Amino acid sequence: MIKKKPEHIGIIPDGNRRWAGNQGMEKQEGYHYGLDPGMRLLQLAKQAGIKEITYYGYTVDNCKRPREQFAAFQRACVKAVDMLALEGADLLVIGDTASKCFPKELLPYCERTPICGGGIKVNFLVNYGWKWDLSHMQQDGHPYSKESARMDLIIRWGGMCRLSGFLPLQSVYADIYVEPHLWPDFSDEDFFRALEWYKQQDVTLGG
Repeated sequence: MIKKKPEHIGIIPDGNRRWAGNQGMEKQEGYHYGLDPGMRLLQLAKQAGIKEITYYGYTVDNCKRPREQFAAFQRACVKAVDMLALEGADLLVIGDTASKCFPKELLPYCERTPICGGGIKVNFLVNYGWKWDLSHMQQDGHPYSKESARMDLIIRWGGMCRLSGFLPLQSVYADIYVEPHLWPDFSDEDFFRALEWYKQQDVTLGG
């Protein structure tokens, strides 16, 4: 039993293109191999009693990549939602739906939707931009991502120590764990190491 555990975990699944290159594949092929790790992590989070999890799908800046790469990660995000439907979750997709880069298949999930009986809250950032998110505060004082709770722990795969604009308000007090493995090489131990590391952190929330 985990004595101290985060309630909300943010996931930055980086390294898909580098992994594909290491395997002698085209860069865009890596996104497909990131799907199963995402589902396995969700299962582990449920078992650990995590209440909420946010996956960083892709950003508005990612849409500037070559067409074949953009199409690949867009397809992967739609497929991920199809796979989530078999797991059970309260799903919310957060992203700029007015942009042509947003997959229209995901529009029904832009309000929190119980799928397969509901359960753990899953937020999925698709065509997300931090400037877009915060721009809504000028209208009613809340970001577009207002239904996403403050994050306790952020885990980034791929060895890079940066947030890449990941939910700036919700991440303000998050502890950040960097996993060197590339995302398609995900293992259960990656997740358990991050939780064990979090137990050792002095969480004060500024107090």
